[in-house]
Amino acid sequence: MKNLFKNEITNELISRIDNLTATTQPNWGKMSVSQMLAHCCVAYEMVYTDKHPRPNALVRTLLKWFVKKPVVNEKPYPKNGKTAPQFIISDAREFETEKERLIGFILKTQELGADYFNGKESHSFGILTVTEWNNSFYKHLDHHLNQFGV
Repeated sequence: MKNLFKNEITNELISRIDNLTATTQPNWGKMSVSQMLAHCCVAYEMVYTDKHPRPNALVRTLLKWFVKKPVVNEKPYPKNGKTAPQFIISDAREFETEKERLIGFILKTQELGADYFNGKESHSFGILTVTEWNNSFYKHLDHHLNQFGV
């Protein structure tokens, strides 16, 4: 899996995002491009903000057992897979605003670097390795950028 902590991979992701327009249509799924960008921001909001409440201990345990592995491994996500409720974006979003937010989160993550994430606790899965953080961030972005053909 590509390493988003490397400058060239961050630049590649941003270039792909820059190829989106407000009218880009998905190859699958129901989200608009603006909703997809907002959806991708949620993963970063969980790291950098208190916007999303942490799941309780029971739910975190279940997430670790049943959801963590498919999120942090290198196997691509299937098309039209289920998503957690906090990741569902059903309202209209402003394309440029969401695009800028996502690029800002990607740049912040790259600037903080791998050491910042080494052993950092995830919102839902407990302590993750740098590889697990990288896989979860990169795989999610790559999945949705492919969804929109970039």
